[in-house]
Amino acid sequence: MSTQYVLELIGTYFFAISGALAVADVENDLFGASFTGFLTAIGGGTLRDLILDSHPLVWIGDPYVLYSVFAGVLTAIIFFKWVIKLKKTLFLFDTMGISLFTVLGVEKALYFGAPDEVAVIMGIFSAVMGGVIRDTLSNVTPVILRKEIYASACMIGAISYLILNKFHVERELNLIISASLIASVRVLAVRYKVYLPALGSWR
Repeated sequence: MSTQYVLELIGTYFFAISGALAVADVENDLFGASFTGFLTAIGGGTLRDLILDSHPLVWIGDPYVLYSVFAGVLTAIIFFKWVIKLKKTLFLFDTMGISLFTVLGVEKALYFGAPDEVAVIMGIFSAVMGGVIRDTLSNVTPVILRKEIYASACMIGAISYLILNKFHVERELNLIISASLIASVRVLAVRYKVYLPALGSWR
């Protein structure tokens, strides 16, 4: 079992938890939480695979992806009273999810022969579109449309992966380094309140 495959299952698990927890503040039942968790976990990867014409879709061709989704949803449901009390639980799981899915998206795009620029975009799509679906279903402004560092952290990690790949850094080590870079950038940006300039702020 490769490091990439393990990371994909872990990322799916984290996103499923974040999706299920996202509906905690709205009127919703267990099915609603499960449905949101499922779409959050597979949304970005599904869009990536459709664009790359990769079939079958990853969650259709591999039942272990679905098992990871179910495990994440069950974790959120069974341990809800504990995890929801953790101040930054959703943030933590979301950060881990985008970190893992960015590098995996880049990796898969390169495997399908996409140029570097497209690989970066596929990495970002893989990472953020599940969160966009989650936030939309939760009736909140998607985090990608807010001013905090989110998709830009994914872009930094995606570019890092490409650079390290050009220098022939061992593939699995590259995945870990680039994913860790994304998580670090996002956590530090939130911790120290670093934001990108707003549109027109330089006028």
